[in-house]
Amino acid sequence: MAGTRDESQMAGHHQELVDALQELRRAAGWPSFRTVSSLIREREDGRSGASHETVRSTLNGRQMPRWETVHDIVLVLAGLCTPPRDEETETGRFLLLWRAAGEGEKGALKSFQELANSGWGGEDGTWTPEMVMGILVNPFSAIEIAPALAAPHEPAISEDMWVQAMARFVEEQGAEHALRVLLHTLKGDYIGAAEGAPYGYRDMDREAMDARGAFLHGCREVRRRLGKEPNLLAESIRAMRADDTMDRHDRAEMLENESDLSLMREVMIVSPETWDEVSEDAHHMVFGYLIKQIGPPGPLGLPDAERFPIVWRIPEPVEG
Repeated sequence: MAGTRDESQMAGHHQELVDALQELRRAAGWPSFRTVSSLIREREDGRSGASHETVRSTLNGRQMPRWETVHDIVLVLAGLCTPPRDEETETGRFLLLWRAAGEGEKGALKSFQELANSGWGGEDGTWTPEMVMGILVNPFSAIEIAPALAAPHEPAISEDMWVQAMARFVEEQGAEHALRVLLHTLKGDYIGAAEGAPYGYRDMDREAMDARGAFLHGCREVRRRLGKEPNLLAESIRAMRADDTMDRHDRAEMLENESDLSLMREVMIVSPETWDEVSEDAHHMVFGYLIKQIGPPGPLGLPDAERFPIVWRIPEPVEG
């Protein structure tokens, strides 16, 4: 019974292919079979060299054609339409129809690479089979995903490694078991779920994360400028002392730190080469001397230079 149903489905898909070809021929002005065949032979990108009898059999649905034949017929008919139809769009549409006619429902779906190259489709407002399947397989449609799993974190493995591991899991345990485990994981019961942190990452306070990110970015930029501008630190210290807009608490803290002679000795030898040899307190001092303001932070996902904009005490020279 299953074989009969599959054959019936493929016959139905073959008729859909024929109907679509007939619609395209009608839009092209009903060119004769000989005309279509001649135009196919004239094209440098033709693949089939289809005779007029092959064209006739294909358009009338007498036999299941080769893809090369359908490809060439579609290119010719698309060019004859008024206005001409986009060849790439039409061949992509007919490829899925042709595959469905030969393979059934699975043939009507795009491969992963086709999805990656051309998207889900539906730009004309119609729902494609890929869009329907995309809704069904998206875990978001079935469950409420644990909020901790949406927190920004550094992936522990590559996408390819994840796919290989899932494929092996499916092979060894079966697809249903693997998919139920996946959903169970996404709902929040996963390895490393202590305190709701994604895979062992602590869910740090957002402001603290932003402040740390801004400081690390600022330090990288400080090292870069120090390596290019030997007098930058001294000039920045003078600019800071002359800045009458500086917050009085910040100034008091800076003066207190400057009273620590061992700390100041570290500060005065800071360079890109010695950066990792001095204390983090020295890093903070140099950061404060060179950077007047950083932030407020922009949205996640932006490059650090855009997410943490820096206002320097000494503007960076414009490279000519």
